[in-house]
Amino acid sequence: MRKQRTFRAEFKRQVVEELLSGVGRPAQICRRHNISSSLLYCWKRQYGQGKFAGDPTEVPAMQERIEQLERLVGKLTLENEFLKKALQNAIGQVGIRESSLSATKGSLEVFGGGVS
Repeated sequence: MRKQRTFRAEFKRQVVEELLSGVGRPAQICRRHNISSSLLYCWKRQYGQGKFAGDPTEVPAMQERIEQLERLVGKLTLENEFLKKALQNAIGQVGIRESSLSATKGSLEVFGGGVS
């Protein structure tokens, strides 16, 4: 009986990245590394799922990046709410000014004031 070969995650990642980069066709890559095409596509699927992502330091780095982005989203949400309220207040004050100006204009017409 033939002994089953085992491959390191680094080798699998290298082969799949070679496939994805388009350096060679799948059949060429399989011949070069002496693997079957079904194995190559199995590795490709596992690569897509992040099975051999490489360094274990990548996961904490990704988690840190996610936390940074979540903080940024929170900050932008707060700024957005603040700006919405400021805009509503500004629109409200403009409305008050316009109504007071129209009231003043109307009272000037009643008293016959104004420039001739």
